[in-house]
Amino acid sequence: MSGKVFLVGAGPGDPGLLTLRGRELLEAADVVLHDRLGTANVLAFCSPEALLVNAGKAPGDVAMTQDQINAALIEHATAGRMVVRLKGGDPFVFGRGSEEAEALLAAAIPYEVVPGITSAIAAPAYAGVPVTHRGMATAFTVVTGHEDPAKPETQTDWRSLAKGGGTIVVLMGMGRLARITAELQAGGRPATEPVAVVQWGTTTRQRSLHGTLATISDLAEDLGIGSPAVVVVGPVAAKGEKLAWRDGPLQGKSVVVTRARAQASDLSAELRILGAEVIELPTIRIAPLPPGEVRAAIGEIDGYSMLVLTSVNGVDGLFAALDERGEDARAIPASTTIVAIGPATAARLRERGVRADIVPERFVAEGILEALEATELDGARVLVARARGSRPELVDGLRARGADVNEVHLYEAVAEPMRAMELERALSADYLTFTASSTVRHLMEQLPDESRARLESKVISIGPITSQTARDFGLEVAREAGEHTIPGLVAELLADSATG
Repeated sequence: MSGKVFLVGAGPGDPGLLTLRGRELLEAADVVLHDRLGTANVLAFCSPEALLVNAGKAPGDVAMTQDQINAALIEHATAGRMVVRLKGGDPFVFGRGSEEAEALLAAAIPYEVVPGITSAIAAPAYAGVPVTHRGMATAFTVVTGHEDPAKPETQTDWRSLAKGGGTIVVLMGMGRLARITAELQAGGRPATEPVAVVQWGTTTRQRSLHGTLATISDLAEDLGIGSPAVVVVGPVAAKGEKLAWRDGPLQGKSVVVTRARAQASDLSAELRILGAEVIELPTIRIAPLPPGEVRAAIGEIDGYSMLVLTSVNGVDGLFAALDERGEDARAIPASTTIVAIGPATAARLRERGVRADIVPERFVAEGILEALEATELDGARVLVARARGSRPELVDGLRARGADVNEVHLYEAVAEPMRAMELERALSADYLTFTASSTVRHLMEQLPDESRARLESKVISIGPITSQTARDFGLEVAREAGEHTIPGLVAELLADSATG
């Protein structure tokens, strides 16, 4: 049975520009053949079980030829696999997607084209350059500056193009920029015509350069601005000096998020809003435990005078067990004292219709014990619902004060195998964030010795326990969140970035 190939445009680099259809297909794909540019930040959407194949091309460095790519698409689809051919930008805008579609058609392989946002409009827009503007440019032309080197002569008549009017957007033209600008001037464009160059457009590495046809080539060379870049020629190019809008406090910084894949989205989204390049490197996966022990505890939940929850995952696990029994928050007696380790856990309880009675000032086990100092615990039945492998201080402290404690393990954090591509990007990141001791432990235990030696990122920790685990593995903690929450962690990252 034949599979199917999806030619998917990844957009120009900002993962937020990937279409919903594109993400849906990446999450379901068995095999993903991806380009070098514009795809790295969206590969995190792929299933951990998906086979990722680098099909990228760079000058002097071709991972796969076009014939090899076509053959691989056909081979995997013929084997019945769902294949995504992930291409930077749009598949049909200088992406050779039509050539791949022709090869699939010839092999009788079904395919679908999923358009992407081309860098020809996205990169200028992110730099504040409109490709059209009333009274200045009513049309724009997109042209490649990098043609097939096997061709005896260029297909692009730059001089005629110059006479056509409107905005000219050049992709892949930095290697021939001096020749292109000279030809456009020879075609009648004035030497003073504004030009904008946007390198690494839509990513956190984005930078822009403004000049004229007469000056832009030398300016780009002096400043070391090269590929990948989009060149915009025309009066609208000058608009970018006034309309540039992208300037977040973490612009230009790369941050590794080690949370479980299912939990990373909130932190990643906030960091991207602040301008950071986010590298999702999930080191753990939240795995539910067999339900027998949980079912027994839930069946007696009305017999406990206190319920202690130490994480958002614990809340989710508890209510999953209640849901399985056809019950909800009403199964928890109103007389039960509810203890939540921190505001995030308390907020998740509120979503389920339960108000936490006690939220300690310090969001650690010792903080819970301090918050309960005035509470009579002798003989009290206490249910502590949390992860397997949690620190013993909480349960030991409650029992030391006479409480009858039933500790129920709802889930455990298990190692998530790391992909080589994500790991390689993480090793050169500016910041490495840890939100739990388990994220530290599973990263360091999987990290080869040679990779550990290359790890120079600043470590930002969510709290003292996590920090100590990092130090135990030989890591230097740059900053620790004063409030042991995700907002607290982000605040410390911002503070560190602002100082240097």
